[in-house]
Amino acid sequence: MPEPVTNKTWKNLGLRAISALTLAAVCFVPFYFGGHSWAILAVVLGVRLIWEWVKMTDPDSGWVAFAIPCASLVAALTYYYTHQAKYIFPIVLAGSVLAFFERRRRAGEARWAFMGVLYLVLPIVAIIALRGSGSGIEEYGFKLLLYLILIVIAADVGAYFGGSYFQGPKLAPKLSPKKTWSGLLSGILLGVVIGGLYGFCLKMGPLMAALIALPIVLISVIGDFIESGVKRRMDVKDAGDIMPGHGGLLDRLDSLILVVLVVMLLRHVWSFQGLI
Repeated sequence: MPEPVTNKTWKNLGLRAISALTLAAVCFVPFYFGGHSWAILAVVLGVRLIWEWVKMTDPDSGWVAFAIPCASLVAALTYYYTHQAKYIFPIVLAGSVLAFFERRRRAGEARWAFMGVLYLVLPIVAIIALRGSGSGIEEYGFKLLLYLILIVIAADVGAYFGGSYFQGPKLAPKLSPKKTWSGLLSGILLGVVIGGLYGFCLKMGPLMAALIALPIVLISVIGDFIESGVKRRMDVKDAGDIMPGHGGLLDRLDSLILVVLVVMLLRHVWSFQGLI
């Protein structure tokens, strides 16, 4: 029998909902219009993500540790907008190496500096590319990215409520002590259901949309675990405090970060067009 759910279990539910809805409201108009408006928002949020990562993994860092990933982002976007995408990964990798040696020069754990540039800059570029330049809900980029966002949200909501209610064995206590197998299964279920409903409502292949939702949920869980593992290693509870009830922006977007990156990579070998 699961332990009874108390008010304490969901004590931050209202605060979490308000924070999430506020973020959605801020993002909606740029997301609708896409193009440069979405890119500007993505860069602003991306800079905040970079700041949270640097402060979490390198508390004594100076401005250089923050400037290197930001410069890498600017360079990557320059190549993206000049239609030279083949140079994006090399320039970001070069930024990672530069961040590594800058951190090592100060006798720190340089692997986090190296990882941070790749972990954040590539997904920022990916989420801009996935949305594209067309405006309106009929644009494919709008439909695809909304599909991904809804599945990630559904997986998170399902895991939160299912894990809180059913509880049970822990999924990976060394990485994230609160996550349970019941939460994972609840997240998968809701993510697949929402994926199928999205495909049905938009007449874009409900069965395939539901099936594709499954690996997307699993990728989002891995993304969550990556950030949770880093926080455990750094001995911090949250990456920041900009979103009450969630912590930092990185705590809210950790799952989506990996999802958009993986989907962007897959689009090079397999188009989702006509499936979702």
